[in-house]
Amino acid sequence: MSLDHDTAPRRRPVKGLFRRLLRRRDGATAIEFAILAIPFFVIVFASIETFVAFMGDQLLANATDTMARKIRTGEIRAASAATNATTEAQFRTAFCEEIKILMPCSATEVAKPDKLFLDVRHFDKYSDIPSTVPLVDGDLSTKDFKFDPGGKKTINIVRAYYRWDVITDLVRPILSNIRAADGSRQNYLMVATVIMQSEDYP
Repeated sequence: MSLDHDTAPRRRPVKGLFRRLLRRRDGATAIEFAILAIPFFVIVFASIETFVAFMGDQLLANATDTMARKIRTGEIRAASAATNATTEAQFRTAFCEEIKILMPCSATEVAKPDKLFLDVRHFDKYSDIPSTVPLVDGDLSTKDFKFDPGGKKTINIVRAYYRWDVITDLVRPILSNIRAADGSRQNYLMVATVIMQSEDYP
């Protein structure tokens, strides 16, 4: 039996091939997603990092309040005020316990500050208390920082600073507010301050 038509596969004319290629939508969604995915996830990560950084800011403020309260009530005392005086290392360790959920401190960090800086001092009058963040050339200056809480009925200041590492490049220029003099570090500086007068504890 013979066939009236050719059973061999037909070739489509080359003419109009490019036009047909442009009209096809196979895989277009995947390509569009690939193009938009990178900026989309960068924005998502930047939003999450900003949220976590502000949570850390609040955590630092709460820890500063807690440690200042212990100085005010005499639970933490200066070396000249009581035999059971708190050392600077003990104070830093206790402070690290308060912030370890988001900002854990290593043993090295307790001994030698790299991210967490604490300034605890007492003053004779409120007008002597520093009112500004000590910045030199755009970076935190710690040369005047001490651990010197006063005794009962003394005026004290507790200042805490934390260098938060900004991971997402998109928000680093926005969040960062300090930079090392040599440009090697650019961080978001968290600041918490409590000023109080100690109680007349026993």
